[in-house]
Amino acid sequence: MSGAETSDDGRYIIVDGRRWRATDPSIPQKLKAELVAELMRARRLVRTRGDEVRPFVQDAKVALGERGEPWWEQASDDGVRERLAASMRVLLRHRDGKTICPSDAARVAGGDDWRELMPVAREVAGTLASEEVVVIQQRGEPVDLDAAKGPIRLAAGPELKR
Repeated sequence: MSGAETSDDGRYIIVDGRRWRATDPSIPQKLKAELVAELMRARRLVRTRGDEVRPFVQDAKVALGERGEPWWEQASDDGVRERLAASMRVLLRHRDGKTICPSDAARVAGGDDWRELMPVAREVAGTLASEEVVVIQQRGEPVDLDAAKGPIRLAAGPELKR
């Protein structure tokens, strides 16, 4: 946020005297731009659709590291899973019909260490698939995660609200 004062440690921004958690600086710029764009879209939707879309704002804030477990602390397994799932939902909403790679969410949640999160990202994708939030694909066709060998893509499932 340009023009906003930041705390000495960079963990918070100060706006009108109030302290807010800063965005995780380890998120790659391209992905951060997508997450911020989706956050702004979700905030606009709250004006017209109200509580129905407040989870969209929550997902974006968690993905950006502004809510949930602090990005500067060692995240718990549940915290990592929450951030991966939120990142997947936000990116799929933002890309509106296009697929994402689980590595996109791992890059958001893991920064430079994103490769270590890939097994967990696939597990989270499997959980979201069982909830019909995502559809796991290979070569554009739906596949079962247990049968999938190699790279997968995630598409929005019927339960992912737009």
